[in-house]
Amino acid sequence: MGNFSNLDVYQRANSIFPKVYKLVRSWNHNDQKEIGSQLIRSANSIHANIAEGAAKSKKDFARCIGTALGSCDETRSHISDAFNVDLITKEVKEQLVGEYEVIGKQLTRLRQFLQ
Repeated sequence: MGNFSNLDVYQRANSIFPKVYKLVRSWNHNDQKEIGSQLIRSANSIHANIAEGAAKSKKDFARCIGTALGSCDETRSHISDAFNVDLITKEVKEQLVGEYEVIGKQLTRLRQFLQ
C-alpha cells in the first residue's frame, strides 16, 4: 500500500488523537482512569491499525482496516458515554463524533477498495 502516512484517513485519525488525549487529561483522575483510558486506547488504535496494516498483504491490510473501523465505532461510543456523564459538552461531543464519522466513512471506503 505504500506509505501509510500519505493516507488522508491516517492523517485525520492521527491529527485528532492529541485533541482527545488532551481532553481526557483535563478530567479528574478517576474519570481518566475509567472512561478516559478506554477512549484514549480506542482513538489511538485507529491510526495505529492503519499503520500496521499498510505494510502487510492486501488481505491483511483489509483486516487491519476492519479493526480500525471497530475502534472508530468504539471511540464514538466512549465519546457519547463521556457526554452522558457530563464530562464533555454537547458541542464537544458533536465535533468529535462528526470527525470520527468522517474517519469511519473513509475507513469503510478503503476496506471496500481492498476487498
